[in-house]
Amino acid sequence: MTSELITGISELTTNDPAVETGLGGRIRDAALVVDDGRVAWVGRAAAAPDADRRTDLEGRAVLPGWVDSHTHLVFAGDRSEEFEHRMAGHAYAAGGIRTTMAATRGASDEELRAAAARARDVALRSGTTWLEVKTGYALDVEGEARLARLAAEITSDVTFLGAHVVPPGTDADEYVALVTGPMLDAVAPHARWIDVFCETGAFTPEQSRAVLEAGRRAGLGLRVHGNQLGPGEGVALAVELGAASVDHCNHLSASDVDALATSDTVATLLPACDLSTRQPFPPARELIDAGATVALASNANPGTSNTTSMAFCVATAVLQMRMTVEEAVWAATAGGAVALRRDDAVGRIAPGFRADLHAIDAPSVSHFAYRPGMELTHRVWRGGAEVPRG
Repeated sequence: MTSELITGISELTTNDPAVETGLGGRIRDAALVVDDGRVAWVGRAAAAPDADRRTDLEGRAVLPGWVDSHTHLVFAGDRSEEFEHRMAGHAYAAGGIRTTMAATRGASDEELRAAAARARDVALRSGTTWLEVKTGYALDVEGEARLARLAAEITSDVTFLGAHVVPPGTDADEYVALVTGPMLDAVAPHARWIDVFCETGAFTPEQSRAVLEAGRRAGLGLRVHGNQLGPGEGVALAVELGAASVDHCNHLSASDVDALATSDTVATLLPACDLSTRQPFPPARELIDAGATVALASNANPGTSNTTSMAFCVATAVLQMRMTVEEAVWAATAGGAVALRRDDAVGRIAPGFRADLHAIDAPSVSHFAYRPGMELTHRVWRGGAEVPRG
């Protein structure tokens, strides 16, 4: 590949701790060089080296590609009626997952593949250059293996979420035995992670522990859905077992915040889901001030967060959750990378990192919250290759 000098950058968010200008490591009047799909040089434009070709962004801001560490992109069906009912005052409960389960089981590979690819492409064109995808909408051995196989076609971060809910008419303990036995055996070759919905109406802490420990024995990393619908033991379990992340975190006690702040478990917050379910927002300010690592993710799914827009999540986190712009952008890029244990390769613009770049039609990342809902993406590069906009 030929090297490319990208200049005319009004503000470059690097997330590089070596750049001592705050959490985002922002550089004004910046440039960078991409070579062989990776970042080769970063600095002030006046000091930029030569390259084989030059791209002038004419005063636009550049940040790392979004790293979306929580999605459910392989599914079929529509739950807009459920959404309408919820907006009319009905409380959210995890049972809506069963509606998607029926539609997904009835869809062909081709239908699921096409729908997931469309969602992935929309996300990519909006700056999401790395994402995680969960199973969890088949809830039988053959179906979960199929979803994992299809998810692996669009990401290297596939999460086995057979423990999403208990299928109708099934004994919970018998289902956990299925998840931790034949289902896990079938899915593990296609997955990197295992997850469990540790929540009232889904799986008890004891059942959740059994799922996670079985996944660990199979060589999978651990993730947890926890503390979404009310106080619970999801956070404590995630921290105890060394899970990479615990996601949702709407209802946290002081001890939950302390546990996250003194652990390597990332608190992944899902603000688009909280708006859709009218749950209280998680205590982002308390988590950050205590020293916890926070990520933002879309939770893209058909029932409670039907969006892949990480820009929307950033704007919501700033406007509703008391996060600063710098904190929210970091959480949606570097924070997601930490949550996926990919922070040695993505989420940062620094020499040696993959050249995942997001140029926006604005002079600063502050415009994500300053102009919420506006389409700001100008150009996207993934691994040094520009993403077609059409």
